[in-house]
Amino acid sequence: MEKLPKQLRFRPALPTVIGNVDYEREKDLLIRIDDLLIASGIEARFVKESMAQWKQSSAAKASSAKVQHRKEELCRVALRSMLLMEVIDESYRGTSQRLAQCPLFQWFCRLDHLGVVKVPSKSTLQRFHKWTDVETLKCLNIDLIKAAAKTSEGDHAQALELKNAVELETIWLDSTAVKAKIHYPVDWVLLRDATRTLMLATRLIREHGLRHRMKDPKVFLRQMNGLCMAMAGTRRKTQVKRSRKRVLRQMKRLLKTVREHALRHRDLLDQEWEQTDWTRLQVDQVLGRIDNVLLQLPAAIEQAHRRIIQEKAVSNEKKILSLYEPDIRVIVRGKANAEVEFGNSLMICEQKNGIIVNWKLAKDKVPNDCQELRPKIEEITEDFGEGTVKAAVTDRQFDSAANRAWLKEQKIYNGLCPRNPGTLKAKAGAKKFQKLQKRRAQTEARISILKNGFLGDPMRTRGFENRELRVGWGILAHNLWVIARLEKADEHKTQLAMAA
Repeated sequence: MEKLPKQLRFRPALPTVIGNVDYEREKDLLIRIDDLLIASGIEARFVKESMAQWKQSSAAKASSAKVQHRKEELCRVALRSMLLMEVIDESYRGTSQRLAQCPLFQWFCRLDHLGVVKVPSKSTLQRFHKWTDVETLKCLNIDLIKAAAKTSEGDHAQALELKNAVELETIWLDSTAVKAKIHYPVDWVLLRDATRTLMLATRLIREHGLRHRMKDPKVFLRQMNGLCMAMAGTRRKTQVKRSRKRVLRQMKRLLKTVREHALRHRDLLDQEWEQTDWTRLQVDQVLGRIDNVLLQLPAAIEQAHRRIIQEKAVSNEKKILSLYEPDIRVIVRGKANAEVEFGNSLMICEQKNGIIVNWKLAKDKVPNDCQELRPKIEEITEDFGEGTVKAAVTDRQFDSAANRAWLKEQKIYNGLCPRNPGTLKAKAGAKKFQKLQKRRAQTEARISILKNGFLGDPMRTRGFENRELRVGWGILAHNLWVIARLEKADEHKTQLAMAA
């Protein structure tokens, strides 16, 4: 039996808007990105892989062809909504609101229906953010670059109607810090955070009918806030160290009482949760919030005691920087406006046009830049073919004898800025080295564009897995944005080339 084609959906035309050049530019940009999503095949691949994963679930086995078609449409909406959110640099709530207001955004996200228009809520957009994994986003990014680049496999830029194929011969590498959304990690402020979380959770449990004998949780919050103000005011006193130690001891005594009250209410909720109007999932959410703080509380108290009372240093590897973000690290940048930053180290590799061809967000520790050069170039070679990279350009942090020897062995031009001043003076006379190092200033600007225009600085997303996904979405949207602004080929020449 012949399979019937899918019925085409009627879509209203975009309204004609006159008098605003910024709207026209944004409209042209989104239309071009729409063409790139289709021509490069990354939208089709995203839908195919999402559907393959969905069909493994029990809900998909009993679904009809109509349900599967709706799921495919939802996959397209998920991809385009996430890309739009990154391009316009909005939050989940802001993106949902602007989708409801703007017909152009509805058209781009395939939400423009005749009659009622239903846009995804902020919660739905948050689920869209976790629709896929990081590896899939990297594969989509590779497919996009291959469609725009001239690689060892051939020149594919004609499919995207580019005047010039994207070159991958020269790669600029640099690292930056993706700052997490936390306050400055002062030791005694961690104790305030613990008190606030435990007492707010205790207050929530008491409001739902489960109570142990204790004072109002607000009393403990006021006491801790008063001690925090006293600690902040110790710097204006003559005996600063003695005053800080006295206030910290008062904090520790208060926190001991807070911990006991929170633990009793936690156990009461776990045992008698059926007396409340919560579901078990909601109960587990509250219990997890309390347990997260109780598990880290002894270490946080010990850290504050060691640094303030014993006046001893704590190594960066053992420091608790946040009770809610365990995977952030201390990143020593040594810059005028950011001597030390708190977050995760991000390595990016870009080509001449500013397209990011490879990236890595570090989780466990802050990597040494000179140890990341070889793995990154090997990954680029594996993704785009042997002999793709012919020159590597970095700052002096990547320079080492091992890297210089490896680049020479691989016949890749050494554009690394030398650490040795004498060597730098000798290499500075070469015009090619001068040109490549001068272009490296654009890599610093590229990092600023990525962080401030797409990811957010600091990034609003919490949790390393979510931050890594956000970086993946941001880089894919950034590369689409860059390629969409490249000069297009002459339409007549493109038709002749495609016909040939």
